[in-house]
Amino acid sequence: MSLTHSYRLFALVAALTACGGSGPALVQPGTEAPAPVAAPSAPEDALLAPWSGPNGGVPPWDRIEVAAFEPAFDKGIALLREEIRAITADPAAPTFDNTLAALERAGEPLDRVATLFFVMASNMNSPEIQAITRSVRPKLAEIDDEIHFDQALFERIRRVYETRQESGLGAEELRLTEKTHDEFVRRGARLDAEGRARVAAVNQELAGLFTDFANRVQADEDTWVTLGEADLAGLPEALVATYKAAAEERKVEGWAVVNTRSAVDPFLTFSDDRALREKVWRAFVDRGDGGGERDTNAIIARIVKLRAERAAILGYPSHAHWRMANTMAKDPAAADELMMRVWPAAVKRVKEEVAEMRKLARAEGAKITIEPWDYRYYMEKVRKAKYDLDQSLFKSYFELENMIEASYFMASKLYGFAFEEITGQVPVFHPDVRVFHVTHAADKRHVGYLYRDDFARQYKRSGAWQATYQRQSKLDGQVFPIVSNNNNFAKGAPGEKVLISLDDAETLFHEFGHALHALSDDTTYPSLTGTPRDFVEFPSQVHENWLLTREVLDQYARHYQTGDKMPQALIDKLRAASTFNQGFATVEYLAAAIVDMKLHTDPKGEIDPDAFERETLAAIGMPREIVLRHRLPHFMHLFASDSYSAGYYSYLWSDVMAADAWQAFEDTGDPWHPETAKRFQEIILATGDAIDRKEAYRLFRGRDPKVEALLKDRGFPVK
Repeated sequence: MSLTHSYRLFALVAALTACGGSGPALVQPGTEAPAPVAAPSAPEDALLAPWSGPNGGVPPWDRIEVAAFEPAFDKGIALLREEIRAITADPAAPTFDNTLAALERAGEPLDRVATLFFVMASNMNSPEIQAITRSVRPKLAEIDDEIHFDQALFERIRRVYETRQESGLGAEELRLTEKTHDEFVRRGARLDAEGRARVAAVNQELAGLFTDFANRVQADEDTWVTLGEADLAGLPEALVATYKAAAEERKVEGWAVVNTRSAVDPFLTFSDDRALREKVWRAFVDRGDGGGERDTNAIIARIVKLRAERAAILGYPSHAHWRMANTMAKDPAAADELMMRVWPAAVKRVKEEVAEMRKLARAEGAKITIEPWDYRYYMEKVRKAKYDLDQSLFKSYFELENMIEASYFMASKLYGFAFEEITGQVPVFHPDVRVFHVTHAADKRHVGYLYRDDFARQYKRSGAWQATYQRQSKLDGQVFPIVSNNNNFAKGAPGEKVLISLDDAETLFHEFGHALHALSDDTTYPSLTGTPRDFVEFPSQVHENWLLTREVLDQYARHYQTGDKMPQALIDKLRAASTFNQGFATVEYLAAAIVDMKLHTDPKGEIDPDAFERETLAAIGMPREIVLRHRLPHFMHLFASDSYSAGYYSYLWSDVMAADAWQAFEDTGDPWHPETAKRFQEIILATGDAIDRKEAYRLFRGRDPKVEALLKDRGFPVK
């Protein structure tokens, strides 16, 4: 049972996949497609079977029956139990091969069905899928606990662990042994029977609560504010077209601002109607907090209480201490120290930004107090007045297809990857999905596959994310990575190009950085491809920097109508404004990270979510003009799984490394410096967690990261 298999609860929310099929166009020189897999005897067997097709196979979306998922999960769980029993019943003395390596191999059929299912739950979460999720997540929690609480299995792991130094294990084998042992201990393998039973009951209840929370938030995001023609003042033409397309998709009259960030943020930036801005803003920030059947507050309170109880049983001071035991930071105090070093400078900058907005508003005759629904609107006015930088004009140079090509250019120039579109040659789960074959450009050797799902739609979770459908490994021969990038860009009218903002373009490069991380993996064991939560964002954040390099802008930032390059004068304005609005961006995010950490360091976990949020923000001096990027009632990172709980700080932790690592490129005088790129890929990207991440960073940089680079990038004082 690889520790990173997608049936593990911490990976379920992010798991997705795409398609199956075969064809000679995809077979690389020197490889052959495997023989076709015999037709499964039952629909659920298609979900469990090894994937067929070129280069080790691709997911079989052409053989999916939704009704078969639940029986497939049941079969997969039964098969996993048999594999675990075979390990524990082995009469031979425990060794790395018959225990740790065997555990890595266990659960592959269940892994496949979970991957197929949870891509649906992320991208096509219909009521039918939601019902299955409610049923299967407790089953997955049960088998997960059953394995971690198996005393015969843990005894074998313990014996291998205790003799590891004299057993002649290689570096990867030693690392896997230590990580597996420590994870079993952290999950409760050493508890007595009563403790194990209670932790299992807590995990069962949490599995159901996570699903209910996510479904309630999604229901609120499947709403919209309808606009009439008189409500369009100030909105750019391309944005109006987007809202018209959204209305037509939902079969409503007029224009529709869907209750997701990609639709709401630009409306708040450009709409001249202050009352309407407030209406759209309130609908967005009150997701999950409106009372009634979609309210999440009671669910949150119960989740926090259960997490605190579980941590106490496991011997930790709080949920945060338990959750962070296998991270780089290790302890909440380390994360708090970093966050509070940045917080005062960010708050100070917000006060300066608000003062500029207030001055401009009064000069225009608007005698108002800046409210949260005003911030983006007046921020944009200040940007235009201060830097003569019009975001709507700037957006005209960021056409989605060009930005996708720009990201592939980056991957080619840095790492030698090539991307060939093969959409139509393999099945996909939705017509919007595109597929790219990734190879080494120099010799056409297969690297993996990238699936793209770029547009928002009903039943798709909000935000942007990357998922790994198949992790690279070499345990039983080379297994190639299959990855996806998922966005929620608003579709334009039929036949029209899709324009995205600078923030959207940075997000595209960010998620593609995650994909490049997975495509670069080169480890033997599946469990060593994952990284600690507070490291995983680091490579993706570094890759955002190449968006604004001259090579990318000159080739790909082309006006969507004329094809002209972005004028140098506009580039100069952009660079001059590079630290503009960093107060808002930092406070919006960092306040949410601080609330998360304070919530999960409470040893009792007894909270009223609304009161806790309000009182915590007051205590840290949250500017009244800004709301949390994710308020607790819809904070999917925290309450749709355990994944990011007590871990939202990790974006800042990773960003310190990202800023410091980017400085290594800048110090060479060439952002594309070949030797630095080679070292970054080989030391940071390719090694997964096969070596300690702190040590990996030291190997790349020659020292620990310094926070000064981050402060400089954001325009904050460096002391």
